[in-house]
Amino acid sequence: MKHATLSAIALVLAMAPAACAQGAAAYTAPAGSTQMYHPNSIQPETTLQISAEARVDRAPDIAFITAGVTEERATAKEAMAAQAAAMNGVFVALRAAGIADRDMQTSGLSLQPRYDYVETAGRDGMKRGVQKLAGYVASNQVTVRVRDLARLGDTLDGLVSAGGNTLSGVSFGIDDDKDVRNEARSKAMKDAIAKAELYAAAAGLRVARIVTISEGYEYSPQPMPQMARMAMADGMMESTPVAGGEVGVTANVSVLFELTK
Repeated sequence: MKHATLSAIALVLAMAPAACAQGAAAYTAPAGSTQMYHPNSIQPETTLQISAEARVDRAPDIAFITAGVTEERATAKEAMAAQAAAMNGVFVALRAAGIADRDMQTSGLSLQPRYDYVETAGRDGMKRGVQKLAGYVASNQVTVRVRDLARLGDTLDGLVSAGGNTLSGVSFGIDDDKDVRNEARSKAMKDAIAKAELYAAAAGLRVARIVTISEGYEYSPQPMPQMARMAMADGMMESTPVAGGEVGVTANVSVLFELTK
């Protein structure tokens, strides 16, 4: 019985090298290298990295205003009270222009001392600058979402008439830009595939498959048309002229292709 067990062990040991040889047959090692590669792995020389970009422009349907009030008084309390009174009037005017409360958000609130520098003569006769408190400046800014662009000019006028004396800017956008983004993505991807096929054909190869895809996109506002600038320069109009121009979504894709014969 003992001899039978030893014979079985000897048979297993004899078969082990053959099994290892069969497993190793699925891999090949490049000349001069001890690293093992699977025959289905993608080699760097058989891939092509392509970057493509596509832009889709649309007329905006929403605007964002950043505006508010800045007041200066002798004391901090007086400055804060003055800006609060003026800002209450701004909010009333915005609501009267049809702006909902959910579309108004305070984006800046500050109180800072303001100093004057006066020159005084020292005992040595040299003039020196001395910092002297001149008052306090209180500022309150609000960011407003305007959904009806036809009323944008009137909204700006109402804001100023109600006491708003600072305007940081107006920007435009697309409220629901899902379809625009998807269109830009589709165009960018088609461009990437066309480029890959062109390079592959020039090299005597063909595109076998896509290995990886990565993307990125961003808004890129279109410059204001010349006619709109001229209208603004003409001067007095019933309401402040504002031109939305176009806003665009730019999709960027980076695609790794596998090439083959």
